[in-house]
Amino acid sequence: MNVMALMKALPGSVAQGLIWGLLAIGVYITYKVLDYADLTVDGSLCTGGAVAVMMMLGGYNPYVALLCAAVAGMMAGLVTGIFHVAFGIPAILSGILTQLGLYSVNMRIMGKSNQAISVDKYNLILSLRDIPKAVMVSAICCAVVIIILYWFFGTELGRGIRATGNNENMSRAQGINTKVMKVIGLMISNGLVGVAGALYAQYQGNADVNMGRGAIVIGLAAVIIGGVLFGRIFHNFAFRLVGVIFGAILYFVVITIVLQLGLETTDLKLVSALIVAAFLAVPYLKGQHFMKNGKKGGKANA
Repeated sequence: MNVMALMKALPGSVAQGLIWGLLAIGVYITYKVLDYADLTVDGSLCTGGAVAVMMMLGGYNPYVALLCAAVAGMMAGLVTGIFHVAFGIPAILSGILTQLGLYSVNMRIMGKSNQAISVDKYNLILSLRDIPKAVMVSAICCAVVIIILYWFFGTELGRGIRATGNNENMSRAQGINTKVMKVIGLMISNGLVGVAGALYAQYQGNADVNMGRGAIVIGLAAVIIGGVLFGRIFHNFAFRLVGVIFGAILYFVVITIVLQLGLETTDLKLVSALIVAAFLAVPYLKGQHFMKNGKKGGKANA
């Protein structure tokens, strides 16, 4: 492994980790807070990127384009929520249906499968041409999002969403409209995914109709890595979100190391699946280990 090449690639991995960390926070809201398996993100990531790129190509301010990308992502979440709460479609299937439909929507938005945007011609918020700036901008975005979410989930509405995820029946008995809470949670989650898509499209210089393929795996990997490594350290809600960001950064650092070891980029999906499986297995195997030792200790004491 070329250590110098690895060290040179690490800042780029941190920048990507921070951008995808926003997506991972969106996944955290549905997967952990709302207890909802949402697969919309594979489509809403591209929707955010497509909206942002097309608006900037049309001469709009990049921050206005970023805001519209967030709104587009929220609309995707709204559709998934309506499929689930109004039509009774199971959670996973409603996300898959929205994701499927978004492919055509994204093609309509872009007009073709790929739209490039050059940092030389347009005033992008961040680009891989300037990694230090990309790290700084994406870190600021993550910090702002975490502060806003920490405030929001402390409000009555935010507590209602958290209560719905913890115990839906009890929440309904307490007078909380759990259907509305689910829809709002999905909209917030996919709004963040839309922002991540807008930033990632600018970072790589194009929006591609397939850019969101496998995004849910990366988001889950970041959530799980953050939970396993920092779950016992970070107990506060805001710090848990910071742990998710660290999880995303670690994921991309591991991917960079794997690539430096000589594996092909086509192997990344397999590596991603193995990373997620490994971090999912760690808590289970640890629990089995302690249970086994506990039984042995109990027999010895008897």
